[in-house]
Amino acid sequence: MKRKHGSEEAQQGHSTETCNNGPETGPSGSQTRSIFDPEPVAKQPAPAPAAESSPLSRAQKAQIERNRQRALMLRQARLREHPSQAALDGGCDGRVLRVQGTRLVDSGGGFFIDESESEAPAGPPPLREKPAPLHITDRPDCDECGAPVASSFLVDSFDWPVCDPCQKENSDKYALITRTEAKQEYILKDEDFDKREPELRFITRRNPHNPRWGQMKLYLRLQIEERALQVWGSEEELERQHELRDKKKEKIKVNKFNKRVKELRMAVRSSVYKRDLTGHEHTYGEEVHNDADDTYTRTCTECDHSQTYEKM
Repeated sequence: MKRKHGSEEAQQGHSTETCNNGPETGPSGSQTRSIFDPEPVAKQPAPAPAAESSPLSRAQKAQIERNRQRALMLRQARLREHPSQAALDGGCDGRVLRVQGTRLVDSGGGFFIDESESEAPAGPPPLREKPAPLHITDRPDCDECGAPVASSFLVDSFDWPVCDPCQKENSDKYALITRTEAKQEYILKDEDFDKREPELRFITRRNPHNPRWGQMKLYLRLQIEERALQVWGSEEELERQHELRDKKKEKIKVNKFNKRVKELRMAVRSSVYKRDLTGHEHTYGEEVHNDADDTYTRTCTECDHSQTYEKM
């Protein structure tokens, strides 16, 4: 009984080891796969060794070189048609592109900005040298207070001996005037500013109406008045020139008004007038019988038209 019990325990231990260690073997010697075992993976055949590339022939190398040269020519032609891509070929200097003499700045947002339209200054403004103060023996006396003036705005800009405190106190007297206003107010021409001696001094300022316009030229009103007296001789002559200019303007305005009225009258007359396109209607008198050819003739009482006819 003990041996039998020991054999049973040996069989149970053998079966336990079989379940834990591997697949069971059937009676015919084949292995039985358990439901917990993974599916077997099919072995793929090893890849065949790559065939060694044969060296290129001389004809193939020549064909490759021709294709490369053709591609380069097409690329250069495309860049000439589209200058915005010149940066790919080294035609762009940083963020600035030059196209037909115009400098375009790359905004970084997908478009270019014309340098002339850009409000940012291209560089620092040019430096202006300020004249050195005059020596004490050469300093002029101020026209208002009589003190010697070493340096001031009017002395440095217009060579007019007035100190800065006196200029601020008499700002209306030492006011500035633009070139356009001076030409209209004092009836001056361009040659009176530039060619007549001595040449008038001026300062430039940015146009307040539009910063993209040209800079304004500002003159000292006192110097403009002196130049007007030099041109016209006296104030009376200047006043007479003003009157002549006003009369001329009024005459031009009247002529323009009369021309407009005449055009309106012609337009009204042409719309009202109706031309009679009907012909003249004859009014015949008594008919006269011609015995020679047995015909009848009648004549219009308003014109010399005559009509000859026969009666059936």
